[in-house]
Amino acid sequence: MPVMPLNRLADLPAAQWDALVPAQQPFLSHAFLSTLEDSGSLGPNSGWRAEHLLWQENGKILAAIPGYRKRHSYGEYVFDQGWADACQRSGIAYYPKWLGAVPFSPVTGARLLGDEAAAVNLIQALPEYLVENGLTGAHINFTDTRANRLLGDEAGWQHRLGCQYHWQNRDYRDFQDYLDALTSRKRKQFRKEREQVAAQGIEFMWREGAELTETQWDFVYACYSNTYRIRGQSPYLTRDFFSLLAERMPEAIRVVMAQQNGRDVAMAFSLISGDTFYGRYWGCLAEFDRLHFETCFYQGMEYAIAHGLARFDAGAQGEHKLLRGFEPVITDSWHYLRHPGLRDAVEDFLVEERAGVQRWADEAREVLPYRHAPSSNED
Repeated sequence: MPVMPLNRLADLPAAQWDALVPAQQPFLSHAFLSTLEDSGSLGPNSGWRAEHLLWQENGKILAAIPGYRKRHSYGEYVFDQGWADACQRSGIAYYPKWLGAVPFSPVTGARLLGDEAAAVNLIQALPEYLVENGLTGAHINFTDTRANRLLGDEAGWQHRLGCQYHWQNRDYRDFQDYLDALTSRKRKQFRKEREQVAAQGIEFMWREGAELTETQWDFVYACYSNTYRIRGQSPYLTRDFFSLLAERMPEAIRVVMAQQNGRDVAMAFSLISGDTFYGRYWGCLAEFDRLHFETCFYQGMEYAIAHGLARFDAGAQGEHKLLRGFEPVITDSWHYLRHPGLRDAVEDFLVEERAGVQRWADEAREVLPYRHAPSSNED
């Protein structure tokens, strides 16, 4: 049975797609992925073309991988630009490639959706699909344990590791209880940072998706886009994305607004699902001392504690998170490269990189600010 591409998620009923998605996976839901497409955040001009892969038998979709045809490597958070540059110097095509991922969201989760046997069939049919469609390779990012097992059993797939930083709520009663778990020096530092924000007359207001007006969404988008523009980049998401997502999955959205004298000055946009708080976007339109740490980290920690959420996933990169109690977590991605020379060169690189990532994660745990080394809840 051939692989079936789907170039517009809206063409598939939401119930059919969501029946394949594990519970508590908001970034894989039909609502989230279709909002990216329908809002114009993805499309011909973005370098992301939806190309979800389906496996169907007897008229029923049994497995799927959310995927995209890519002509660049922006917005992926598994950085292969060095591979692409080496290909360009050697006269080897690296694009277009196919990517199995959630755009702009470095969140670990299911990627091989649906029935396991059908998902294996889909993976085994991918090499032929790549050849038939002129794709140089396939990449599947931020995979869960099932995908790691299935892809690890298939020939030709190369394993890459990364490192993120997640905060674990170890049944803290309140933020002070968390502070009590830290070294004295770090406890004083965090208190001082929070006091500096409060001394500027800044207060915080939490809102759910349905509670924000369009004017407030205008402000959220202005803050979000400003974080890109100050670096000379264009924002990935459009303004329509936020309004559409608020219509389709308002219950998952949390936005904290920082206010000074009753005026919004900064925001942090997050999603929640199950026991996890996902910090996504932040921004401000003016500079305030220590406001980033308070809005992005301490407010999220307090919210997670107050609402019994076990984990705070703050996204990719940022060793500054480590110093505020976010613990190193290993992430996985898998790569199938058609060109044999490139495949061999990448394998040599990955052997060294995997060892380096593991070594960094071990070393990073030694500088966590806790009085006693925590035991990780992560797989």
